[in-house]
Amino acid sequence: MDERHPERSEFRVPYRDIDMHGRMHTAAYIEHAEEALANFWRYRPEVAKEPAYVVRKVSCTFYRGLRNGEMARLTVRTAKIGGKTVGFNVVMEAGNEIAAEVDLLWAAVQYETGESAPLPEATRDWLYSFLD
Repeated sequence: MDERHPERSEFRVPYRDIDMHGRMHTAAYIEHAEEALANFWRYRPEVAKEPAYVVRKVSCTFYRGLRNGEMARLTVRTAKIGGKTVGFNVVMEAGNEIAAEVDLLWAAVQYETGESAPLPEATRDWLYSFLD
């Protein structure tokens, strides 16, 4: 991953992710998108008393199946910034084609109680630079 572009990453489709039809199985798209998002998230600004973030929604749109050994490029974008939630869109490309898009919605919660918490201002500002 390039530190100047934390929103970008890539991977080579491993054999373990291939289904009986020779394409990457459904759950693997979400796993790789979550890994790209976790790597992206490491570059957020430090915030005192940062809330925890929990997944509230995940969806995946498939355009074409990725195959064993194929290189995939992932781009994480902020799709929506709310007061207590943030939506992400992770685009997976291979060659000159979009293979899939994974949308994730995270909610900020208090560590102690699990109740809703506001997104920290520094985090919101950082996310705006990746708004789709």
